[in-house]
Amino acid sequence: MPSPSPRTVRRRSLLTAPLALVLALSACGGDGGSTGDGGGSAAPAAADFPVTVTGDAGDVTLEARPETIVSMSASATEMLFAMGAGDQVEAVDSTSDFPAEAPTTDLSSFTPNAEAIAGYSPDLVVLSDDLNGIVDALDALAVPTLLLGAADTLEDSYAQMETLGEATGHAEEAADVVAEVQDRIDAAVESVPAEARGLRVYHELDPSFYSATSDTFIGGVYTLFGLENIADGAADTAGGYPQLSAEYVVGQAPDLVVLADTLCCGESAATFAQRPAFDTVPAVREGRVVEADDSVASRWGPRVADFAESVAATLRG
Repeated sequence: MPSPSPRTVRRRSLLTAPLALVLALSACGGDGGSTGDGGGSAAPAAADFPVTVTGDAGDVTLEARPETIVSMSASATEMLFAMGAGDQVEAVDSTSDFPAEAPTTDLSSFTPNAEAIAGYSPDLVVLSDDLNGIVDALDALAVPTLLLGAADTLEDSYAQMETLGEATGHAEEAADVVAEVQDRIDAAVESVPAEARGLRVYHELDPSFYSATSDTFIGGVYTLFGLENIADGAADTAGGYPQLSAEYVVGQAPDLVVLADTLCCGESAATFAQRPAFDTVPAVREGRVVEADDSVASRWGPRVADFAESVAATLRG
């Protein structure tokens, strides 16, 4: 197996407290969102195999269309079902709570166990992190393993969908999902009045003021809308996920607030406004506080289009 690229090493190095927090919050999701029909797979594309796809841990060759997939990534699970590969998914980890028909198990993506995963006799395992040396452990068991780490950009997300499409025999369907997501995001951006560009946004991951800069996947969505991310000015951007302070947030006077801690932590526009001095924040005064579904706002799957549409709706007023 080839050595991981510098980009892969960087991604793994981000699994410190802030990123672990993001991954944990993304597991708090609900049933919201419109993408992820979980529909049956198309006719087997046997002629397209064998195929070789490239993940963050190197190339993976699949001799035949995988029929017993284990997904240890909530975002990958959403991608697989959206492209019609749901019937090939045998088991998913405990954080994969969308779509409803996903075969959720007690498999842990935070403390993965190779023997427990191999117990499902998978012909493909999809991971978002190489924790506990899980890639090498599965390789030792001769289990084909595709590592697709946290997306840094929307383009990374689209590329992962296309990779999963090739790996599962759903290349055309994956391309259709990517096109739909792109079209919906483009339409959302175009629906916002020009005067919204330049507004200041604060994205909250939890009530202790962890946020996300423009260098992250979710920050890239705000960039498309032309918003100024207040987290970019943090003294220590902590790999894209800085911990701000109440004083800093109030002082930055954000015009838009997105709460990605509504499910995990019970935050709302009302509780946000009740914090000392937060009733002075322009976003509160002008009613531009988005109460986001944690998982939709934190995962890099196809429901990012839902998230972009919710941001656009608030910016339109």
